[in-house]
Amino acid sequence: MNFGQMITAMVTPFNDDLQIDFDRTEQLIEHLISTGSDAVVLSGTTGEAPTLSIDEKNAFFRFCVKIVDGRIPVLAGTGTNSTKAAIELTKMAEIAGAEGVMLMAPYYNKPNQQGMYEHFKAVATSTVLPVMLYNVPGRTGVNLLPETTIKLSRIPNIVSIKEASGDLDAMSMIIEETSDDFSVYSGDDSLTLPSLAVGADGVVSVSSHVIGDEIKEMIEAANDGDLTKASAIHRRLVPMMNAMFIAPSPSPIKAALNMIGVPVGSVRLPIVDVDESEREAIYNQIAYKRFSSAV
Repeated sequence: MNFGQMITAMVTPFNDDLQIDFDRTEQLIEHLISTGSDAVVLSGTTGEAPTLSIDEKNAFFRFCVKIVDGRIPVLAGTGTNSTKAAIELTKMAEIAGAEGVMLMAPYYNKPNQQGMYEHFKAVATSTVLPVMLYNVPGRTGVNLLPETTIKLSRIPNIVSIKEASGDLDAMSMIIEETSDDFSVYSGDDSLTLPSLAVGADGVVSVSSHVIGDEIKEMIEAANDGDLTKASAIHRRLVPMMNAMFIAPSPSPIKAALNMIGVPVGSVRLPIVDVDESEREAIYNQIAYKRFSSAV
């Protein structure tokens, strides 16, 4: 199942008291839709899921589904390292009206491949919603191997994966060995174009918050077979993409959004705001983007 080519892993806007700011959330959603996001993922890493309570996630899912109003798919991040809790969150997302869920591999408790298979199977079979797997070994401490992903893809509603291992060989194997309707997305912004080159469907992006139009232009150039144009855009965007991870996410992307006039507030501990040197690096990238767009 294809959710579009540029999916934004959306931040959770906060007010000055670090509570969810629903007015800012509406503004952010409109910004993302207007700059080319084909879908959004709520309450993932970028959405500060570990710091959101279950009640906050439920309210956030419901509000975002209402504001999006069917214009683009809304995927709810419902993965955690407790299978029972992931099932409960997934049922909340289903009731809220989400079009799908994204499930990260269980973190910290480090299950083996069979444990991950059984975990994802249990959650998928508890819902009618389409499921996007999320492999991000740098955060979870476990790597969902291609063979396990391929096996999971045979479960009817496991329809996609966000592959953030940075391993293009693994991504190639998944694409080759799964059905044509199983979608594969890069989870690394700077690997968007290389991933498209091996047959991926697109990217689940963080930097699309601030360079969505440009990422979309790159993807469309690649679709049109204009590799010269696509690669030139890729090279131009990589410094901005890297700046969005100059500090633990999502503090850089929240700083960037605040800079461009899309207020999303600060971050909750244990993540902290970017420091002055990091802020300057982000500002310089935004200033360069504005300058280069004007000439």
